[in-house]
Amino acid sequence: MPQWRDFLERFRPTGAPGAAGRPGVPADRVSDAAAELVPLLTLLDDAQDEAAEIRRQAAERADEVRRTARRQADAIVAHARAETERVRAQAEHRTRSQAAAARSDVRAQTATEIEQLQARVAERMPGYVDKVGTAARGLLDRSAEHPVEVAKG
Repeated sequence: MPQWRDFLERFRPTGAPGAAGRPGVPADRVSDAAAELVPLLTLLDDAQDEAAEIRRQAAERADEVRRTARRQADAIVAHARAETERVRAQAEHRTRSQAAAARSDVRAQTATEIEQLQARVAERMPGYVDKVGTAARGLLDRSAEHPVEVAKG
């Protein structure tokens, strides 16, 4: 007489269809895997919810950081625009001061050169006056010796 164990052995899970093997019921691997994994996956639901919350908070923080950075950039640009006029005025003042100093130096050099020329003129003028006077006397003396007749009429 067959025993219960032999009867139940007929319903044991078997492998995939293929080569002949011991008789049995095909194994339902999907339901076996689901039965094993469903409790583990339900434990991961909380972790997924937590991860989604972390991602949401990170996105909010990133938006906040971007808004803060935009405000700072706008403030920096506004400050730079405000400072532009001050920096331009300083540069103009500095350039004008340098030009005035250079102009003053040129004037001082010119005044020195004028003084040197006047000193040379004062030094040489008596000699030239003597030469011109001597030449004029010589012409007058020669003209007295050979008077030119003036035409009447």
